[in-house]
Amino acid sequence: MTLRASMKALLCGAALAALGAAGAGAQEVTLKLHQFLPAQANVPKLILDVWADGVEEASGGRIKVERYPSMQLGGTPPELIDQAIDGVADVVWTVVGYTPGRFPTTEVFELPFMVDDARAASCAYWKMFEEHMAEGEFRDVKILGTWVHGPGMFHTADPVETPGDLEGMKIRGGSRLVNKLLELTGATPVGMPVPAIPESLSKGVIDGTTIPWEVTAALKVPELVENHTEFTGTALYTLTFVLAMNKAKYDSLPDDLKAVVDSKSGLEFSIFAGGTQADADGPARQLALDAGNNIITVSEADAAQWLEVVQPIYADWVAEMNGRGTDGQALIDQARGLMGGECKGADARM
Repeated sequence: MTLRASMKALLCGAALAALGAAGAGAQEVTLKLHQFLPAQANVPKLILDVWADGVEEASGGRIKVERYPSMQLGGTPPELIDQAIDGVADVVWTVVGYTPGRFPTTEVFELPFMVDDARAASCAYWKMFEEHMAEGEFRDVKILGTWVHGPGMFHTADPVETPGDLEGMKIRGGSRLVNKLLELTGATPVGMPVPAIPESLSKGVIDGTTIPWEVTAALKVPELVENHTEFTGTALYTLTFVLAMNKAKYDSLPDDLKAVVDSKSGLEFSIFAGGTQADADGPARQLALDAGNNIITVSEADAAQWLEVVQPIYADWVAEMNGRGTDGQALIDQARGLMGGECKGADARM
């Protein structure tokens, strides 16, 4: 072999070795994202897919997010948070209230007639998460986003306008505090995850449910009940959500890929998620109108009797939090201060 040929062979070999080293360094990561709604529902389609697509794109294809809707990895919705902690899934989206009392600080945003704007509340939730929850009740999991939905409301077989109208009804409640509200009105609260609502309504297991407008379309609720009760001003209630990641999986990422995940998560993402979910209320409400259903709107003046009914819930919650060593009234005051102050008018686009 000539000297020139030998040099060419050496150079080719070095180039191939460099390419191999580069390929080995370009770590491929797969994240399994698990949640309880069908893939075509608003949250997966408008929020979770946006997050996942953004992470994939920003990583240059080094991160792939596999999406598993409708509990395809097994288990039940209340088990999702433990699936993230235990590594059954890498990332989960879940309703915090599916595990009642386990993450009590989040309930400040679930108190009845507390929230009037999902973006402001989601902003406040993230700020209070960082201050009170990250190293506390959520210390075993990496939280990527915190948000609330648009106004929670009643969807019932018979009309509901006053608290007394609920007496004797069996109503699916979305959280521990919603169930307390139902008990105070004389209704019977029935606990169940969102996917169980349609069958329970169709079989008469429940007479109605509490959910925001946006999820009613996916569940075909306007086809199962004819009455919908919404409130002007502050919402009857909201639920809290988290997008949570297994800590070990996050810690195993190289620093540049951690930065990618972080860039698509946090405060801005939380505001985007809460706002997007609330924005989806309008089209779903229109479907109920198009079906000729009865929409009852309770004015702020008429909501006074509802506010009177729920006052014991506030007193009990503050006492419970105080019993845990946390100033419950201070949390309420901080949440209200943030929603009416620095988080007021919050907006974010992904």
